[in-house]
Amino acid sequence: MRIQLFKYIIIPFILPAVVMAEAALSIQVSGLFRDQAVININDTQRILKVDQTSPEGVKLIAANSDQAILEIDGMQQTFPLGSQIGGVFSPPSPQPMVSLWPTDGMYLTNGSINDYGIDFLVDTGASAVALNAFTAKRLGIDYLNAPKIGVRTASGEGVGYQVNLEKVQLGDITRFNVMAIVLDGPEPQRALLGMSFLQDLDLQRRGQRLDLIQKY
Repeated sequence: MRIQLFKYIIIPFILPAVVMAEAALSIQVSGLFRDQAVININDTQRILKVDQTSPEGVKLIAANSDQAILEIDGMQQTFPLGSQIGGVFSPPSPQPMVSLWPTDGMYLTNGSINDYGIDFLVDTGASAVALNAFTAKRLGIDYLNAPKIGVRTASGEGVGYQVNLEKVQLGDITRFNVMAIVLDGPEPQRALLGMSFLQDLDLQRRGQRLDLIQKY
């Protein structure tokens, strides 16, 4: 089932940060070339090209025969040849990720809306999270008093009700204030996890596996 809104609103989201313990890094630039640098990080030699990031989270921004520009913990610093620093930096935070495998060609998964368990169908063709009337009532959503909006489904054009979901969670990925559409009927039988939830995720296919990665 595909649902497309005639018009929809993109709402900014506030995401929880993932916090990791700080780690000490000792960095020394021991070799410089055009767009490449040899860097000793915690006594381990790394050869980095521009835009490449070491396992310790040190990224080479630019390099020539005189100096290298490194990005550490989101901050850029210039390092002449032979320069060395030591200090405490936060390593890059791993982004929350959910991996899915298809069932009969569809990506089905379990998640929650407002902390109530929900069965989802991941649908990049749906403009928004879409719920049927029964699911909305189970969640306590007073959709009949919500603004009406035109929708297009496989059955043709119709009317839905635009609501905001306080919290939508899929594994370690959580989004707040997610726009959704309620259809006053039995469809969709399984809630559609559409683009109002997916739009700020990085969707990567690796063979049949689909990885949903929270960007920030």
